[in-house]
Amino acid sequence: QVHLVESGGGSVQAEGSLRLSCAASGYKNNINCMAWFRQAPGKERERVATIYTHTSYTYYADSLQGRFTISQDNAKTTLYLQMDSLKPDDTAMYYCAADSVCSIDDLATVRGYKHWGQGTQVTVSS
Repeated sequence: QVHLVESGGGSVQAEGSLRLSCAASGYKNNINCMAWFRQAPGKERERVATIYTHTSYTYYADSLQGRFTISQDNAKTTLYLQMDSLKPDDTAMYYCAADSVCSIDDLATVRGYKHWGQGTQVTVSS
């Protein structure tokens, strides 16, 4: 089992920055891809970014590339999301996700990830 714990959320004014972290424990050596998703009230959960843990190759939601950056530490135990130039529309619960089986067709979908954290809230005020 893989255990994911997010941290780093909070309240920030528009144009500010936050860095989210996701600590992975358990059978993390089997993880091949990790991702950040977000879900705003009344909206579906959407993929923010994905990283292949062994190659560090990344994918982003088109609308967020350039403001958000996904990365991992060298030990591949912590996932990060650097968020810059934040907007009120970025307000959401942010979730970390991971899986060992990573299909390119499913990287942007909730079904593409078996393991999920509990989320960390990000609130951006204007």
